[in-house]
Amino acid sequence: MFESFSHPEGGSCSPWKHFRRRRGWFAEAGEFWGRHGHRFGGDFGGRLFDHGELRYVILQMIAEKPSYGYELIKAIGERLSGVYSPSAGVVYPTLTLLEEEGLATVTFAEGGKKLYSITEAGRQELKANQALVDAIFHRMDKVGAAFGRGRSPQLMRAMQNFKLALKLRFAKGDLTPEKISKIAEIMDAAAKQIESL
Repeated sequence: MFESFSHPEGGSCSPWKHFRRRRGWFAEAGEFWGRHGHRFGGDFGGRLFDHGELRYVILQMIAEKPSYGYELIKAIGERLSGVYSPSAGVVYPTLTLLEEEGLATVTFAEGGKKLYSITEAGRQELKANQALVDAIFHRMDKVGAAFGRGRSPQLMRAMQNFKLALKLRFAKGDLTPEKISKIAEIMDAAAKQIESL
């Protein structure tokens, strides 16, 4: 895994944490990072999700359709027109918490992948907090509509897939200098092709 290094603003962090803090490839118009990345700039200012709200977003989504963690990350990103998607480091602990609370259940699919479904207790939790859930999704739809105007759904899907692939590959670790060089080469080549269109 990555070794820690000194951050120019003081303290130390891994290159991946520094990469996320500096936004890098993932920065888009109107967005800025805060704790866990749950912040929005532009016309929306402040936090996109208040403390504990992502829990209800995930619970509502698995109530509509049993899902894998990566599917939830992608679905949230698509709903927000690609300007934000939660990290795996936030989504998977939240899913584990929901399971421990008895609000979600897990079945194992091929390859050991975890498929999350809502329990009856989870449905009761949603029902008891329906006004809050509706308000969160109304806010998400408002952000998604505002940032999605004029954007191609096909391009936004491709951007989300690209960002998710990078996040998952960095999270996996075991990146040799050769692999890092290859990733950079692929990204540079893609950028040049897009610029030449």
